[in-house]
Amino acid sequence: MIRRRSTPWIHRWSRPIIGAISLVGALLTGYLTTVKLSGAEVAGCTANSAQAIGSCDAVLSSPYATVFGLPLALFGLLAYLSMGIMAMAPLAINGDEQKELRSNLERWTQLFLFAGATAMTVFSGYLMYVLAFQIKAVCFYCIGSAIFSLSLLALTLFGNTWEDIGQILFTGVIIVMVTLIGTLGVYANIASPGATGRTLVSLPTTPPAPGKGWDITTTSGPAEIALAEHLAATGAKEYGAYWCPHCFQQKELFGKEAFAKVPYVECAPDGVNPQTQACQTAGVKAFPTWVINGEIQSGVKSLEKLAELSGYTGDRNFKYTMSLGN
Repeated sequence: MIRRRSTPWIHRWSRPIIGAISLVGALLTGYLTTVKLSGAEVAGCTANSAQAIGSCDAVLSSPYATVFGLPLALFGLLAYLSMGIMAMAPLAINGDEQKELRSNLERWTQLFLFAGATAMTVFSGYLMYVLAFQIKAVCFYCIGSAIFSLSLLALTLFGNTWEDIGQILFTGVIIVMVTLIGTLGVYANIASPGATGRTLVSLPTTPPAPGKGWDITTTSGPAEIALAEHLAATGAKEYGAYWCPHCFQQKELFGKEAFAKVPYVECAPDGVNPQTQACQTAGVKAFPTWVINGEIQSGVKSLEKLAELSGYTGDRNFKYTMSLGN
């Protein structure tokens, strides 16, 4: 009696699992696309740490978050949708008379799934490098997407029977090279902070002066001054503390002349002109905190983000950009 060799579970379930991961990935990137286009706050970035809050803003407002004038997350959404469709398409074909069609479709999509998962993994790996060494921020959404991409690659590799391993390895090497070259080409003009034409401002490395904090070292341009005046005219306020390093970073983004026009409220009792009761009334829980159009916005904000939140339509040729690392 000849026993039929059982099919490994990973071969039977790889495509449904790929479809499920792709669906979650599509929801994640779709949400980030909506946030990027609307200028809204990212959910899950309401930690008590102002640095954690600012990290989300730094990632979405960085030049790496836009490709060809469109949100990077939008391309991620399209990639996940493509992977999900290719994984699930053969499973939609049923019936004995359509077995050959299903078999052919599985074979055709198998290589495309491998190519897509490989490209997504390589690109996600590059973004992890950017997060760690360029933006210097933590984005759990980005890390989650990178894990999804790696999982898709593992499922395509181990969830199929490959007749020619050598051909697959060769194809993988070609895809890796093409993806890396394309990625580096897309980001060639922003591969380093200085390439954006802006000066990088960082967190202070010395203790704050008692009751005063750090002196602002940057100078303002017309765009910074115009934004500060707009914020004041629209009733926006920034709540901070002199000893808060992120509050100082926010000041550095504006520059000395512009920040003098920003409606700033000192919350530290031993600071200059403290208004602790006003801070409590406003519900300030982290520094810095902005109140713009009646909405509370916690964490250090890029000037682009402040412009979006306040409806500023003037000059955006800002001089500085930020890093959340020391």
